[in-house]
Amino acid sequence: MTDDPSRRKILKNSGMLTGAALLSGMPGGGTAQAAPHASSPVVEAPAGRLRGSKEGDLNVFKGVPYAAPPVGALRWRPAQPHPGWQGTRDATAFGPSAPQPYREGGDQVLGTHGSPPFDEDCLTLNVWTPGASGAKRPVMVWIHGGGFISGSGSLPNYSGETFARNGDLVAVTINYRLGPLGYLYFGEDGAGGNFWLTDQLAALNWVRDNIAAFGGDPDNITVAGQSGGALSVAALAGARTTKGRPLFRRAILQSPPLGLKIPTRAESLQRTATFLDIVGAKNVAELRAVPWPRLIAATFEMFGRTGQWGYWSTPFLPVLDEVTLDRNPADLLLSGAGADIEVLIGWTREEANFAFALSEPYAAATKEQVLARARNTFGSRADQAYTAYEEARPGARPLDVLMDLITDDLFRMPCVALAERRAARGRPVWAYQFNLPTPAHNGQLAAAHCLELPFVFNNFDKWSQAPFLAGLGPRVRDGLAATMHSSWISFIRTGDPNHHPMPQWDRYGRDSRTTMTLDSVTTATEDIAGYWRRLHHPAVP
Repeated sequence: MTDDPSRRKILKNSGMLTGAALLSGMPGGGTAQAAPHASSPVVEAPAGRLRGSKEGDLNVFKGVPYAAPPVGALRWRPAQPHPGWQGTRDATAFGPSAPQPYREGGDQVLGTHGSPPFDEDCLTLNVWTPGASGAKRPVMVWIHGGGFISGSGSLPNYSGETFARNGDLVAVTINYRLGPLGYLYFGEDGAGGNFWLTDQLAALNWVRDNIAAFGGDPDNITVAGQSGGALSVAALAGARTTKGRPLFRRAILQSPPLGLKIPTRAESLQRTATFLDIVGAKNVAELRAVPWPRLIAATFEMFGRTGQWGYWSTPFLPVLDEVTLDRNPADLLLSGAGADIEVLIGWTREEANFAFALSEPYAAATKEQVLARARNTFGSRADQAYTAYEEARPGARPLDVLMDLITDDLFRMPCVALAERRAARGRPVWAYQFNLPTPAHNGQLAAAHCLELPFVFNNFDKWSQAPFLAGLGPRVRDGLAATMHSSWISFIRTGDPNHHPMPQWDRYGRDSRTTMTLDSVTTATEDIAGYWRRLHHPAVP
């Protein structure tokens, strides 16, 4: 892959424009004391005393550390317990986001997806609650996505405000290590990797240990995420409490890229060697001395060195390190602790348009190139598959066929497969497909990756700078958002996404294969992906 498409794809993959200008942020540690204020909420949590702020009718606590700063000798080490603080800690301002590429203004699809300040001392979380009391409210923990290189729990887009207020919930968002700081693997002395995952586990354990002080129920936690964050939710599913129960009760997986091939230790070490070569370091000891802005800047060349034509570019990936992760994350929702978790899973109809529809290099894709890519999936049936995709979209260009193929490879078919396998085991799972297209960019994006996010949070005012929402009519937009937001709240509260007046949403079963189609008119559809499921897996009925 040439440099240009690789650099263009970072825009789509991370929701940002590329650029060499990386802004360092303010440190996020410290034990600053807040000046007492009569209206400031205070909680006495096991982790320590915290003073938050009132935002309307909610109590909000921001920038709360859940693990020790992963700096110095703790860079590329599993998350460690936070040492705590003396007195009352101020929790009225977000902590820094994890270091990531950034350019003011963002890209032409999502806009910005993470803004300064950035700092390695980033392991903090934020809590929105209707009241820090013993109410035992259901808890939602949100894990942001961003192609494993971008995003933040501090983004206004992901504010827990709407869920806490509309659902009488306690909402939590987290920051965790991204890009080279979270995903490089070194295999030191048999040690594990997936430092991002150790962060998330530390955050979930902090929530279980402390959330009662914020009015939340530690035994009624839903972990939700989108894209890379949804893959994280699956990876966390195998974790157990000290009593052997699942660490959380419910899981919401929005557009999880379950079709990714998670590298083995040997494959990950090869990728790490590429990164070392780019930075000019011989080993991890030398790399620990490199300032983080230089590490983040190397991300751009990683796109060029690891990208492959016709695939969503991901320069950093989880690793099957046999310590923190020993199988594909989807498998963790099928057995062990994960089998008992209630699951809501879905995808957008044109996921891949997010990364490819506006790419000038890909616009010139030829049928021969797409057929070659299709052979990687279908082998000798590639011509048959190409024709099927072409006929399904009248007037389809080779690029359209490619985008639909990538959507199915990376998102839809693996999601359907997980729903199929859970249904076969009698485990609860609800499925949806988001179909509402955006008119932005002359309709080229259609129902692209990430488009469902503002509907789920029902907070379009927080997405005002997102280009991909341009032109959406308020009536259709707000109606669908109300339906989806209420379904998510219902699932978090009860384990069932149904609510009045939406159509009946049955569990996905091997007989009906009910999938809720979320569009200007929301309908329950039976076996919506049946033809394509059989095309991809002809031996499976």
